[in-house]
Amino acid sequence: MKQYNTRAIMASLLICGFVGMFSETALNIAISNLMDVFQISAATAQWLTTGFLLTLGILMPMTGLLLQWLTTRQLFIVSLASSIVGTLIAALALNFEMLMVARVLQAAGMGLLIPLMFNTILVVYPPEQRGAAMGFVGLVIMFAPATGPTVAGILIEYLTWHYIFWLSLPFLVIGLLIGLKYLENVTEVTRPRIDPLSIILSTIGFGGVVFGFSKAGEGEGGWTSAIVLSSIVIGLIALVLFTLRQMLMREPMMNLHVFKYPMFIVGLLLVLSCMMIILSSMIILPMYLQNGMKLSAFATGLMLLPGSALNGILSPRMGRLFDKYGPKWLVIPGLVIVAVMLWFFSSISVASSIAFIVALHIGLMIGISMVWMPAQTNGLNQLPPELYPHGTAVMNTLQQVAGAIGTAIAISILTSGMEKYLISSPVPSEPVEMAKAMMIGSQNVFMFAMIVTIIGLAVAFFIRRVIVKHATMNSMH
Repeated sequence: MKQYNTRAIMASLLICGFVGMFSETALNIAISNLMDVFQISAATAQWLTTGFLLTLGILMPMTGLLLQWLTTRQLFIVSLASSIVGTLIAALALNFEMLMVARVLQAAGMGLLIPLMFNTILVVYPPEQRGAAMGFVGLVIMFAPATGPTVAGILIEYLTWHYIFWLSLPFLVIGLLIGLKYLENVTEVTRPRIDPLSIILSTIGFGGVVFGFSKAGEGEGGWTSAIVLSSIVIGLIALVLFTLRQMLMREPMMNLHVFKYPMFIVGLLLVLSCMMIILSSMIILPMYLQNGMKLSAFATGLMLLPGSALNGILSPRMGRLFDKYGPKWLVIPGLVIVAVMLWFFSSISVASSIAFIVALHIGLMIGISMVWMPAQTNGLNQLPPELYPHGTAVMNTLQQVAGAIGTAIAISILTSGMEKYLISSPVPSEPVEMAKAMMIGSQNVFMFAMIVTIIGLAVAFFIRRVIVKHATMNSMH
């Protein structure tokens, strides 16, 4: 078995992943600030998030192909160059257009880096150590977005929003330098045939669905607007054609044979339900704390920090427990904890204490850490090595789609709940009534997240530990 400097490889990938995920959410706190600075509407400002998600949605399906066309080092350098240039442009941005270009470049960098990170772990770690390694990725994926709003809150309070990016830049450069020194080419370059039609269908399909749901979530015209309906319908038609095309090709861009492996499907469904739970609750909870309980952005960030930090810290630990005991004893109790926390969340009111909400959030994040990485690792473990790039591409792409859908549904449930309450209220414009409307809308969203959790729990009973038969082949890479 070839020996890799796994620590250095992981360090470079994790530093870059952390910074990329950090700047993704850090900017969300600055949106209202940017609306004043650039004199733009909320709908225009929302494009900084929508554009980011859209770039990920278009790029992720192609990563399976790119992982087979470019060496590990080439893909890493392209990804980091895109992130560094994007971050520098954002730090220097004088207008909305500059910042928008920067966000697309940052998203392109992240869209290449995350699948590269998963694929590299599958190749350089033997199956019995993968859980712990994937746990560190979990730390990055959960902890970085959590620290983003808190740190951004401090930076905006005392400096300007530009410093979100000035702070990120040196870390990206350090990650690049470590990667250039230690990162080895761990995957085989097979150069499969590029099919332009697959790329076009994939771009229209995944891009259309992500864009449609993101637009629906913005609340303007919602689900009934022509642009939302046409985007989703065209996207779905393109996805059906894309799927048929992949099944007929000898060398598909995204190999759908990954769906022949039952544990991959179970893992995928659990990861998607986690993504919907996290995104729907993580968007609504800060809105409720700021608009319902009238807390500042900084106070909100601090309240959400303990749970998210604990989730990040526990991820590697859960990975090790997964390596030792398998997925079942983590995933099922984890989903039960999530369901209980969401049940309590669905009855929070303006009278709920801050300590109670922080405790519920901590419980929710502990439950998620027990489910996400163990389910994902177990699913990917069942695939033979030649399907690793495709498995990671499918998982990462569908996570983006599930995220967009979860966010859109959450915002829709929130607004419809608020509207229903305000229609029946005698004084709808009073701040107290607005806060109550926010409370009722938020409770409905947590109820929706709890239903998703219960569906996930039903799926979790089918999870079985995968005994990896192709480990020896994998070790020889």
